[in-house]
Amino acid sequence: MRFKGLDLNLIVTLDILLEERSVSAAARRLHLSQPATSAALARLREFFDDEILVLLGKSMYPTPFAEGLRPQIRDFLKAAGGIIAASSTFDPASTHRTFKIVASDSVVSSIFVPLLDRLSRTAPGVAFDFIFPDPSSQGQFDRGDVDLMISPEGFAIGEYPTELFFEERHVVGGWRENPIFDADINEDDIFECGHVVVAIGAGRTLCFADRQIELLGRPRKVEVAVSTFTMAPLFLVGSQRLALMHERLAATMARQFPIAYAPLPFPFPPMRQMIHHHQSRSNDEGVRWLLGELRVQASRAPSSN
Repeated sequence: MRFKGLDLNLIVTLDILLEERSVSAAARRLHLSQPATSAALARLREFFDDEILVLLGKSMYPTPFAEGLRPQIRDFLKAAGGIIAASSTFDPASTHRTFKIVASDSVVSSIFVPLLDRLSRTAPGVAFDFIFPDPSSQGQFDRGDVDLMISPEGFAIGEYPTELFFEERHVVGGWRENPIFDADINEDDIFECGHVVVAIGAGRTLCFADRQIELLGRPRKVEVAVSTFTMAPLFLVGSQRLALMHERLAATMARQFPIAYAPLPFPFPPMRQMIHHHQSRSNDEGVRWLLGELRVQASRAPSSN
């Protein structure tokens, strides 16, 4: 489709080329061959009478003209997404749509797994593409390529429509045969045991719960650090180790692994899980429907998921 002589498909190509600064990387993102992507770049250069990307050494850099186009390109793509969403009807019983969601494995396991079991009967054509939170997924959200993002309160993601999804209580979890669960657990019990902690990303940032317990100022014996929440139970079974766990996740994992969990014996702040959507999804009937289904799922007690 052309608008004033420009193939509008090239706008998407231009956006990705400017982000990737690499023809081969852009080709992979676009699911095109490298020659086809090079040809698209040549067409963009011809239309705008500008090099768009220039090779300096082994890297490509946008020209000043191309850098000036980037905000307009983003605004154009966001507006186009909003038009498409506003003009679409959504019938969960008959639709065939894939929702792209950024969420931790804890949220996916405790919220989306039981939700999908329910939706398999009421919305059999709905599919999901789950993405782990990291800088690249933030970029996808900023571009409007993601339907929803779920993150703990305090993680800055910009000025996007946001609401409280649910509050997460934490518990202490361990192997079901660990004698510590035979009686009420006290604070000394917790700090005398070895711990499994969750450290996220390349920077190995401690998760919310492990950061909070560090504030108590008591030394802990960290025996295992894992990068995802659902890995923690693997290192509890058959050991005396403990882990701070989201209560919903602990309830889910207790149905799959021989683990037990108990309330924390000291005050501990709840974690507020927030749900965000891009402005381009504000009038999207499918996203509105999914938000409603997620609210219903989040309102259920952890044991009844």
